[in-house]
Amino acid sequence: MICLVGFMGAGKSTALVELAAHGLHSVDADSLIEERAGRPIAQIFEEDGEAAFRALENEIVAGALADPSIDVLALGGGAVESEAIREELAVDGHTVVWLEISADAAWRRVRNSKRPLARDESAFRALFERRQLLYDSVADAILPGVARRIWDRAYEAVHGLEELPEGTRMFWAESSGGEYPVYVGRELLGSSLFEQGSAAMPGSGRSFCFTDGAVGPLYSDRLGDIAGTFTVPPGETAKTMAQFDHSLREMAQAGVTRSDRLIALGGGVVGDLGGFVAHSYQRGIPVVQVPTTLVAQVDSAYGGKTGVDLPEGKNYVGAFHLPSAVISDVDVLSTLPGAELTAGMAEVVKTALLAGGGLWDEVAALEPGEILTRADLIFACARYKCAVVAADERDTGLRAQLNLGHTVGHAIESVTSYERYRHGEAIALGLLAALRLSGADGLREQVREWNLRQGLPVELDPAVDPAAVVEAVQFDKKKTSRGVGFVLLNVPGEPLIDRPVEDAALLASVEELLR
Repeated sequence: MICLVGFMGAGKSTALVELAAHGLHSVDADSLIEERAGRPIAQIFEEDGEAAFRALENEIVAGALADPSIDVLALGGGAVESEAIREELAVDGHTVVWLEISADAAWRRVRNSKRPLARDESAFRALFERRQLLYDSVADAILPGVARRIWDRAYEAVHGLEELPEGTRMFWAESSGGEYPVYVGRELLGSSLFEQGSAAMPGSGRSFCFTDGAVGPLYSDRLGDIAGTFTVPPGETAKTMAQFDHSLREMAQAGVTRSDRLIALGGGVVGDLGGFVAHSYQRGIPVVQVPTTLVAQVDSAYGGKTGVDLPEGKNYVGAFHLPSAVISDVDVLSTLPGAELTAGMAEVVKTALLAGGGLWDEVAALEPGEILTRADLIFACARYKCAVVAADERDTGLRAQLNLGHTVGHAIESVTSYERYRHGEAIALGLLAALRLSGADGLREQVREWNLRQGLPVELDPAVDPAAVVEAVQFDKKKTSRGVGFVLLNVPGEPLIDRPVEDAALLASVEELLR
């Protein structure tokens, strides 16, 4: 049974209509309550009070969830506040879908309705905030509630969750350039996701694997039927125009067609290069991102940024090419070398700093290695990244916040020829520089201690010239005619984008890393 949850105005009634068109027996719990009571819900609230309504709701929802004739059940917005109902939703056979909506959109949609809990805007918004964590706690899948005819596109992805390992979660990423399902869970490699016709495998053509020499031997045999494999050397040094050209020619020689798809199996380098190759080959073929590093699972696999490096700067050549799906199998992180897993934590803390709130609180308290057991945090980081991309896919404003720590971090990578530091290690140092430039001394110290606890660097190699790092910053790919704009942050959850920084202050922040 598909169980729809979400706040007032999230589109549950519309979803029932769309799912009924798929031949499913779709039922509204609120309608069942009104039928039993013989009165509208507003009247029940008025005459009997909310407590009496909730007791009746518990009884009727429990019965409906146990009814094998119902294919889809839409629950009232407050049903998830009942612990008994949350426990019923967790029973095998129920796929819980949270139809997500913003507080602003929800208020616009219901403020003139007769809903008893939509009469006071302040109380409405407080109720909205309280319920968000409850919706998240029960959801197997998260869809944009007010997206037009979303079920025509997302139904197969939701329905397919029944066949995936327990604990798998999916959310629907969307932006101006397209949309795609994102799966996070365990034992996903080798699952039904890679079967022909799966919601994660677009088109009717063949699958080709794009991977590197380290990851391919470990996992490429768990991607379903593969018509061919293209392998690049591991590491950042593979992200070159020469390798890009070589990979395109390999694909042409292998007979890849526009109806085929590329499965990019690997870390950020494979995702960036494979995505750029997919974008360019025969003017574009689908790419499915299967990230195998922590950096890629929480950040780089999402949003469609692809490209290669030039000697002059990181990611100087590339294109936007959204994936057709992202499949993050958290189990593969256990085979990462310890240093690679540690480096990935820099992107985790960066995302938490940007998001603030509960995500920051949880990440700040993480112990070394704990991320391997926290698929929920990887899921949360991925959702945050995709939410930012949805607001600014082409990186013209808001998306720039994701560059926190990266301006200096990329410069450090560049001046050390991408050989001295892993990407995450350089970003860890870049975050410290960014927080010093922000004047957030207390937060910088907290992040410095966090880095030390996780095993991330807090000091720059003495062989690195700070002046060379400052010079390399001037080649940052986000530079405009006004200069390089920095992302600064004084308080978690409140990033400041496109801020000018004096060279002297920048130099001082880098020199501090030597001490």
